[in-house]
Amino acid sequence: METPTLTSSSTPPNPRIFRGWLVVAGAFAVTFVGFGCAYTFSAFLESLQKDFGASRGSVSLVFSLAGFLYFGLGVLSGPLADRWGSRRLAVGGMVLVGLGLAVASQAQSLMQIYLAYGLGVGLGVGASYVPVLGAVQRWFVKRRGFASGLAVSGIGVGTLVMPPLASFFIEQLGWRHAYLALGILAAVVGVGMALLIENDPRDRGLGPDGDPPQPQAASARPAGFTVRDAVRSKRFAGLYAACLISSFGLFVPFVHLVPYALDHGVASTSAVLLLGAIGVGSTAGRFFLGGLADRMGRPRTMLLMSTGMALSLIVWAVSGGFWGLAVFALAYGVFYGGFVALLPALVMDYFGGRNISAIIGVLYTSVAVGTLVGPAAAGFAFDISHSYMLPILFSVGANLVSAVIMGAMSRLDAARGTVGNDSTTARRL
Repeated sequence: METPTLTSSSTPPNPRIFRGWLVVAGAFAVTFVGFGCAYTFSAFLESLQKDFGASRGSVSLVFSLAGFLYFGLGVLSGPLADRWGSRRLAVGGMVLVGLGLAVASQAQSLMQIYLAYGLGVGLGVGASYVPVLGAVQRWFVKRRGFASGLAVSGIGVGTLVMPPLASFFIEQLGWRHAYLALGILAAVVGVGMALLIENDPRDRGLGPDGDPPQPQAASARPAGFTVRDAVRSKRFAGLYAACLISSFGLFVPFVHLVPYALDHGVASTSAVLLLGAIGVGSTAGRFFLGGLADRMGRPRTMLLMSTGMALSLIVWAVSGGFWGLAVFALAYGVFYGGFVALLPALVMDYFGGRNISAIIGVLYTSVAVGTLVGPAAAGFAFDISHSYMLPILFSVGANLVSAVIMGAMSRLDAARGTVGNDSTTARRL
């Protein structure tokens, strides 16, 4: 009997290293570079405020505009990734991040910072984030929560590493050269690792998790909802409302925790470490809570994430010293990281993989609106009252409302016999 041989275009059924983990590594690097550079903004806030003679609210608006773009652009980059492939969007996004930071280093006015940082970092992260998340979802089923959490843990590690690195660059080189150094890092590391992104395991003759593909899967599109059917469903409406309300306070700590600490007498080197503490907690949350949600049910775990963020924000409200703020930062990071890690996997559970990037992109417009309003509003509230108490308490309330919505969705899933851990259970609601 003749022994079959592998052609150059075929892949062994069970390769030593499943290619999906390389896709996860690429997604990790893209989120590390993109969000890591974005979340250094708090380290630059004081320098920008002094050099341009601007209020805290107007400087905070730089981050808000960038955040609006990198979440809002998903509504365009998601469908483009479904059509053109995620790698092209990821590579282009990392180039834009590098260019935006380099141009920001030459800015002569705050308006130029708005344009360079906002358009460069905002469009760059927006072009790459949703496409790489969508790609990861297609490569996994049984370990989707863990893989998704691992991919977006790049955001947590970036939050841990990049703000202290930026602070070091600012002290040694000044804020302009610091932006230039970050831009070079984004272009080299981000673009290089983005080349690992691949859209679909079927292109390599594989099924999700490295299993053999289903007989009809080689030419058929993945199962799942159309974008129109998804956005008209009750499940999508619930997710959208929960994300919109929560995101009004979601990124306030990333912009204002360092200024808050400085206002309360914490040394600048220690204040920047608080962002790193959020990164440590966020990384832990993304690594461990994704796997927990695979067993516990993602809607129920999302309820816990919103509740946890609300409770940790109360710790911020009553803390003035470094150690109290560090406890807040670690706890908030854990629940924030879990929230971000679970959301794409939950979308895949509910709506399938057919248009996963496009659906995630539409959903993230909710986060875009909240990010545009929240950090800037907190800055302007401080300019008026010289206190962050009102923005913090508002963030607590927003997360509690989000938790109520996710609790209602979890009960609805339980009543229908679904737990949100398998896309085959998704129904049109």
